[in-house]
Amino acid sequence: MLRKQKRAPGAAPGPALPWCLAAGFFLVYATLSVRLHRRMLTSGYDLGIFEQAVRSYARGHLPVSALKGPGFRLLGDHFSPVLATLAPFYRLVPSPVTLLVAQAALLAVSVVPLSRWAHQAYGTAAGLVVGLGYGASWGIATAVEFDFHEICFAVPLLAFSVTALGNGRWRAAAAWALPLLLVKEDLGATVALIGAYIAWRGPRRLGLATAAAGIAGTLLEVLVIIPAFNPEHRYAYTGVLTGDGAGGGALARLLHLPLDLITPQPKATTLVLLLAPVAFMALRSPLIVLAVPTLAWRFLSDTPAYWGTVYHYSAVLMPIVFGAFVHCLGLWAPGDSAQDRRTVRVALTLSAATTLLLLPQFPLARLADRATWQTPPRAAAAHRLMDRIPDGATVAASNRLVPQLTDRCTVTLFGFPGIPLTAEWIVVDAQDPMGFPLSAEDEARALRDARDAGWRTVAEDDGFVLLRRSPAA
Repeated sequence: MLRKQKRAPGAAPGPALPWCLAAGFFLVYATLSVRLHRRMLTSGYDLGIFEQAVRSYARGHLPVSALKGPGFRLLGDHFSPVLATLAPFYRLVPSPVTLLVAQAALLAVSVVPLSRWAHQAYGTAAGLVVGLGYGASWGIATAVEFDFHEICFAVPLLAFSVTALGNGRWRAAAAWALPLLLVKEDLGATVALIGAYIAWRGPRRLGLATAAAGIAGTLLEVLVIIPAFNPEHRYAYTGVLTGDGAGGGALARLLHLPLDLITPQPKATTLVLLLAPVAFMALRSPLIVLAVPTLAWRFLSDTPAYWGTVYHYSAVLMPIVFGAFVHCLGLWAPGDSAQDRRTVRVALTLSAATTLLLLPQFPLARLADRATWQTPPRAAAAHRLMDRIPDGATVAASNRLVPQLTDRCTVTLFGFPGIPLTAEWIVVDAQDPMGFPLSAEDEARALRDARDAGWRTVAEDDGFVLLRRSPAA
């Protein structure tokens, strides 16, 4: 069991350090996100989809996304009504940059509770190491790099909830956890575990009520709300959440479960990289169990993209891992003995050293790359073509071009199977296609088909092609 933490000598509880770190990371996150967007390295899947959702809320109706299909209601895909809180900001500045800046702010705020906890408990050095290590962690950095996602709301909620759990503030922990049910349907399991932890270490009734809310909330969202909005009246990600995608019988799945959690190799790599920035000490805190639901659905899925260290999937794990790290330092609370203080110093040194070692391998290092600060000439060519498309037009665009247009047009993904080509305009990167979600060959084929069907070429510039539907098409 962990002993009650003691405040280190000289560790004043002033708020300046955590908030200064948060302000610094906000500038870093926002700068990287916006520069990637200016360099046309964001995409319709997913920034364009989320902008269409927020744009819908800003216009006063439930979210729809033409990128997912004609009139597709996004509450039938994932349950993320928390996106509505961005609507007032989007009304003021209707741009994808608004979403990117909001994400940067939310992720940066999550630095505050963890850094403040370490600072107050173990001193300024601990606050710096934890704050800098968490803010620069690869899980947060990869989320910043890859467009915008609703999990940016979950990250600060988890950071505040885990900090409250570690300090025995049970009501605050539950209050911070419950809004996770409005972020995404899979987070209900994490809420349930937070409730179970409260029931174990604190007020049983509060804990059981929180756990029940987490379970009931996810079941309601997955079985009732999402199917009600889904055109096929079902939840499309059941296999992802239950790990059924790999096939085989129930007994076979059960027997292979331990191996499935660490193989193939990207899963083991992800686990090592999750724990390395905290010198693997997070494993000594019971708070680490809160990472289990997210790791379980990712590693039991047969989708390789979920297993590794790219995209945004690990961002919600970082507050848990670093919270568990700060919590376990209570085993050697400074002031007990010289040996205890030495142990804390070694742990913090290892954490700082690992952070520095990993930093160049992940996206925040791109700010030191000269190319990040240069807008490619092809981007100017693309905008010259897109400027010829009038506001309010319907456009089918390549994935990389989609978020450059979603703030002023109704945009679909060009060539996407199952979505009829009814747009008045088509704009495509024929020279350097992204290759996702359509292959380069499929996009080229769709472009030929569009020309055969009557869309005429209006302009071409540096590999970009702009077409307009002829009246007879």
